[in-house]
Amino acid sequence: MADQLNPVVSSLRSAFVAAVLLLALATEAWAHASLNATEPTDGSVLESAPTSYSLTFSEPVSPLALKLIRPDGSATALDRFSLKGNLLEIDAPGDLGRGTHVFSWRVVSEDGHPIGGSVVFSIGGASANAPLIEEHIDWTVRTGLWLSKIGLYVGLFLGVGGFFAVRMLMPGIGRGRTSMAMALAIGTLGAVVSIGFQGLDALGAPAARLAEPTIWSAGFGTSHGRTVLAAIAAFAAVALGLVWRRLQNILATVGLLAGGIALALSGHASAAAPQWLMRPAIFLHASAIAVWIGALIPLGLALRHRDPAAICSLRRFSRFVPYAVCALLAAGIVLAVVQVEQPRAFIETTYGQVFLVKLALMAGLFLLAAVNRWSWTGPAVSGDVAATRRLTRSIAVETLIVLLIFGAAAAWRFTPPPRTLAAAAAEPASIHIHTAKVMADLTITPGRAGPVDVAAVITTGDFGGLDAKEVTFVFANPTAGIEQFKRQAEQSADGTWRAEGVVLPLAGQWTVRIDVLISDFDLARLDGQVNIRR
Repeated sequence: MADQLNPVVSSLRSAFVAAVLLLALATEAWAHASLNATEPTDGSVLESAPTSYSLTFSEPVSPLALKLIRPDGSATALDRFSLKGNLLEIDAPGDLGRGTHVFSWRVVSEDGHPIGGSVVFSIGGASANAPLIEEHIDWTVRTGLWLSKIGLYVGLFLGVGGFFAVRMLMPGIGRGRTSMAMALAIGTLGAVVSIGFQGLDALGAPAARLAEPTIWSAGFGTSHGRTVLAAIAAFAAVALGLVWRRLQNILATVGLLAGGIALALSGHASAAAPQWLMRPAIFLHASAIAVWIGALIPLGLALRHRDPAAICSLRRFSRFVPYAVCALLAAGIVLAVVQVEQPRAFIETTYGQVFLVKLALMAGLFLLAAVNRWSWTGPAVSGDVAATRRLTRSIAVETLIVLLIFGAAAAWRFTPPPRTLAAAAAEPASIHIHTAKVMADLTITPGRAGPVDVAAVITTGDFGGLDAKEVTFVFANPTAGIEQFKRQAEQSADGTWRAEGVVLPLAGQWTVRIDVLISDFDLARLDGQVNIRR
């Protein structure tokens, strides 16, 4: 029996090595970007109109839609911008008047996920009737994305994985070709349609615009476009294998290789570091699932129709499954540790809650697989008709659970992983305050509500050294009814003035004042505002 499994193991090993080499060529650290800073800051009141806007992200991004909403509600598209690493700079219109303006932005990060937001600022003073900012989720677009993602999984796991399993693990089975062809058709449709819905989501456009070429161009331009190309290559290889009997084993291996790579080319997990570990882990996880899950429908049909090759195939499948389960568990643990990071994130984040749902479904799948292996496989191999019938029904239930797992995994598309949330939460908030006499660069770490460390580099107004006698930080949040409170700073060895353990209890716009005692008779005060995240 070990000799019979050697071709399968050899093919999987070759596919894994090839995938690692191909993925190693993609050296970009695709990531799910988060916004770190804006200029002007959200909620600020400016004396004069800015000449430009800037957005600083945790990773490089590509702009999708930039616009300015004026106090009267009219919108102006902003199409003049420049990218400098993680910094996006946008030229501002030159005819801005007094009142409250909204700078709305939408960008796509390198992992293919769009993010967006708005910066509200006022010139001269706030408007009596400021422009409305409505947080709107287009459930039609989200549903389309979710269903197309499930369709893609059906094609990759049941179509591509099924063909590989039949050719390499269960040769001789004559059942399942129709189901594989249907899975490939569903996968191809899901892959193609997902480009359009990806474009809608990227641009924040309604489903009614699905037919527009710009929507499809935007969707294909994200990293998801690469996933679709690799998936279609996998579908094409398997479709050719279904109609052309020559080179079927090679085509099955090519299909599995392309399918695993497709899932490693975009998405949250592909963005995580270290890339040399995460992308091969995704490939191994997906390939193991594909071979295991792909075998279920052909094997169930063969047992139901008493295919002559069914019993022999059942033996080989039963011996192979433990290896597949170990591989997907090992890779899954690596992905979970990197993505979730902290155990409490399973409860506190949507990503973790979806993970628990998937884990519960996987536990049910493993339980059924164990019952099949230890209770019904032996009697079925021995010709027990009742055991064979129970095994066939169990395989049908397993297939249903698999579809539910696909649905849970597709929901991750809308939930940033805890590692991304933690990285965004740890980003500092900063402000530069410049007067003729004194200048300060203030940093609050992390830039979110709660205990923070405050640091300031103090210099003269012309960037010269300043030997201050004393520095005090003064915070207030008038909107929330929090009056001023002071924290004395201490100078560290590098000259930076620091105050540790300062508690900023609420998110929002905080006023900050830095009192710099230059001499016994000279006190400079620098006033500014800083945005503290939730």
